[in-house]
Amino acid sequence: MTLYAIVPRVTVYESLRAMVMGGDIPEHERVAESQLAARLGVSRTPVREALQRLEGDGLVRAQGRGVRLRTLGTDELAHLHAARAGLEGWAAAEAARRVASGEVAPARLAGLEQLAEETHRLTLSGDLGRAVEANRAFHEAVAALADNPVISSTLAQWWDQIVISTRRSLHAPERPQAVHDEHGAILRAVGSGDADAARAAVETHALATRDALDEHRTETRRTP
Repeated sequence: MTLYAIVPRVTVYESLRAMVMGGDIPEHERVAESQLAARLGVSRTPVREALQRLEGDGLVRAQGRGVRLRTLGTDELAHLHAARAGLEGWAAAEAARRVASGEVAPARLAGLEQLAEETHRLTLSGDLGRAVEANRAFHEAVAALADNPVISSTLAQWWDQIVISTRRSLHAPERPQAVHDEHGAILRAVGSGDADAARAAVETHALATRDALDEHRTETRRTP
């Protein structure tokens, strides 16, 4: 008789999700349920259930009794950044309105500044993996100031897809100072309670990110 460790199903899901987000699942390979079950020391049933949840999250796609990562193509990423510009822009505008009405503690704004500085520092040091995490944390923290859990949940799912789809092609950004300046514009607009400027700053930044990804793809194709 085979004995399996008793692991709560939520833990199996969280463990597999961490593997997906951490790059522990090969991007272009099918991974069998049995492999994942053996790795976690559990039966295949909770693994199958967890993978179904991850498929619902848009992070993997089923293939037989296994899965592959669901990565977005260049066009899909461009559409996602455009959608992100609109939704995150609205959240930033709402955050600015809440700042203007005194609903946001100064400590939360200070936290945004720290995340922006950390993102810039990590980028300049070449620690791109951690820079991506800090950048995501900055943007999610801005959106969180809108105090709308539906928006925050949607953006978190979109960020998951962005991170998974761009991890293998991480490269030093051609415009690190421009990104830092754009983050600064977002901070100033939100911090001053200017809703229109906050929306515009986020939209400009998100669309510039989309355009930079497209330019990088074009340059990569031209390189022999």
